[in-house]
Amino acid sequence: MRFGCHISIRGGYAEAAKTAVKLGAQSFQYFPKNPRSLTIKSFNRQDAEQCAQFCLEHSLLSIAHTPYPTNLAVGPGELRQATIASLRNDLEIADACGSVGVVVHFGKYKGEDPLQGYKNIIQCMNEALVGYTGRSLLLIENQAGEGTSMGTTLEELVQVRNLCAFPGLVGFCLDTCHAFASGLWPSSKDGWPELERHAAATGYLQHLRAIHLNDSVYPRGAHKDRHAMIGRGEIGEARFASLLRSTVLKSMPDLPAVLETPVLRGSTHASEIQYVKELSEG
Repeated sequence: MRFGCHISIRGGYAEAAKTAVKLGAQSFQYFPKNPRSLTIKSFNRQDAEQCAQFCLEHSLLSIAHTPYPTNLAVGPGELRQATIASLRNDLEIADACGSVGVVVHFGKYKGEDPLQGYKNIIQCMNEALVGYTGRSLLLIENQAGEGTSMGTTLEELVQVRNLCAFPGLVGFCLDTCHAFASGLWPSSKDGWPELERHAAATGYLQHLRAIHLNDSVYPRGAHKDRHAMIGRGEIGEARFASLLRSTVLKSMPDLPAVLETPVLRGSTHASEIQYVKELSEG
């Protein structure tokens, strides 16, 4: 695993990569554009390529994250077309930056037939990926179950990938807070090994390409997406130690494990990155 954190691109993509190295990170996550809008970004390709080159020289991995309004479950219409165009834009930026992939949530379906929601997700992914020739993957993130049960089980995530027209361009990003909040991560002492075996049996683990390392403010099964610093939330240090010391995860090449935890104003993730590195070593 390569530990890192989310970093602003205020100074550009290459500057974000340099900031990651200064923090002692081995990976980082970034929003490829304004996180609150689906507006297409005409990005500086030279800056993106400099980011890719810098990451290559420093053995640094990166992942992008789609803007907050992205909702794969949206039905046909202008909003879906805007979502598809935005997602393709994110992929193009991520690919130019040399990123592993672009993290995206299923989103929420407000109709009466859940099956139609899944059809919308698959259709949206297909339209975004058709004709795409880049190397950055679409990384589906599990959800906490806040307002919808969609995206909370490994089985549905795997099935959506299998039914996509381009499964080779789709991987997974596991969010630890979401896994705990949804009840996916068992709370027992052997909870992580149990989840790991489940992930392998369903075919999920084989396509895991990134991890969001987040503790949870709320207890298991609360279905609330509220992140806490590692070891200071309801998941706790012992459970994270089990995950971070996993021989299975450690054997997986090029796996960015990125913090999305809160930091005090004027502070950075540097100390927490060091903490998870030390926790992973035992």
